[in-house]
Amino acid sequence: MSSVRSSSGRPGRRLKNEINVVPYIDVMLVLLVIFMVTAPLITPGVIELPSVGQAANVPMTPIEIQITEDSKVSWRKRESGQTFKPVERNALAQTILSELKPDQPVVIGADGKVPYDVVMKVMEDLRKNGVTKLGLLVDQKGNTTPASNNAKPVKR
Repeated sequence: MSSVRSSSGRPGRRLKNEINVVPYIDVMLVLLVIFMVTAPLITPGVIELPSVGQAANVPMTPIEIQITEDSKVSWRKRESGQTFKPVERNALAQTILSELKPDQPVVIGADGKVPYDVVMKVMEDLRKNGVTKLGLLVDQKGNTTPASNNAKPVKR
């Protein structure tokens, strides 16, 4: 091994092939302090999600539209003692708008055998005529039993 000698005859310093990481650590600590100071100043976005109990409470009694298996449409105010009143599909929007109060929701309940296209056309007609609060009724109990009693159990 040969070493580099200076003019005085003493061995000189060898060249290092390593990176000095001390300046990088200093920069990292300065950035850490900056982030620690600024993090509490940033306000996080707040999203208020409804809980299950709040979602079930409807502030105003909705108007319910019912679509039967044979695509006949009827409606009622969803109050006790109210019955469904049949209406033609082309007159549905005007009938609902005449009974609708401001901010009153409208919900659609359709038989499971009704084609999806029929439900979407009813929704589209209502939206085009100015009904803004529109929703779909679902079975919250999770009943999977058929509506008719003449269904036969499947044997395996």
